[in-house]
Amino acid sequence: MAHEHAHGKIVVTTPTGKVGSRVVRLLLQAGVRPTLLLRDPDRLDAATRERVDTVRGDQGDADAVLRATRGADRLFWVDPPTPDDDPIVGHARMGANAARAVGENGIGYIVFLSSVGAEKRHGAGEIDGLARTEQALDATGADVLHLRCGYFFTNLLMESDSLREGVLPTPWPLDFAMPWVDPRDIGDVAAARLLAGARPGDRPGGGAGRGVQAVHGPEDLSFSRVARILGRVLGRQVRAERVSDDDVRVGLRSVGMSAGQVEGVVGMAAGLRQDFVPEQERDVLTTTPTTLAAWAHTHLRPLF
Repeated sequence: MAHEHAHGKIVVTTPTGKVGSRVVRLLLQAGVRPTLLLRDPDRLDAATRERVDTVRGDQGDADAVLRATRGADRLFWVDPPTPDDDPIVGHARMGANAARAVGENGIGYIVFLSSVGAEKRHGAGEIDGLARTEQALDATGADVLHLRCGYFFTNLLMESDSLREGVLPTPWPLDFAMPWVDPRDIGDVAAARLLAGARPGDRPGGGAGRGVQAVHGPEDLSFSRVARILGRVLGRQVRAERVSDDDVRVGLRSVGMSAGQVEGVVGMAAGLRQDFVPEQERDVLTTTPTTLAAWAHTHLRPLF
């Protein structure tokens, strides 16, 4: 395939995830045969499986990462949810595996799925682990683009039981507006940047190197506004309700999370809800098209 040769070997991690699966689909449609690192290749549908190369393993397995990225020109790297008691340590470990592969295999360009808040470096809970990965990749000296993404629409799927009762619980201030985004749109941006490769101007001052691109969704939303939008889509009354950090802790402990995992989740909201402004403001490059109403109509309404 001509496009595959033009782009070289592209490796995708978490290829069955909400973002990674979209990246894979778009690469295939662009004529690329990507290499996928995943625990279970049988999770891929048959049509996709015959059009990709697979390496069994995950991002926590340094040897699997090295095998998957041998000869790679471009890499889409995602730190998946970590089983470590301390998620920051877990993300740092996976980031170190990525950095090692970049160095040993000479990968020329990396797109990393990071998060709004990673620019703080410290004080944003589990997001601090993504900041560690950013720093590890930056230290390789390779061309790397960090996608700083907003709050996923899909997080609302975890609140379906509460929404059936007409309540949207949140530890965030109800009037605090922040970027919300559809993971599918993040996949669009990631695939576009992988296909384009490093470009002059990616980093401040021009030239390739370390770059940042925020992915903010179509608009900033407060939880009060989200509740109103969901109410219209679902055809029922929905109100946002502020819950305390301690209430969140109790709920997370009840599902078996360790103390470190609990604080990683609680710290994300606690670290970003006061006086935080994303490093990159909203503009034509950071704004993606899918609205919350459109997403909820397709993915949330059928559950009710």
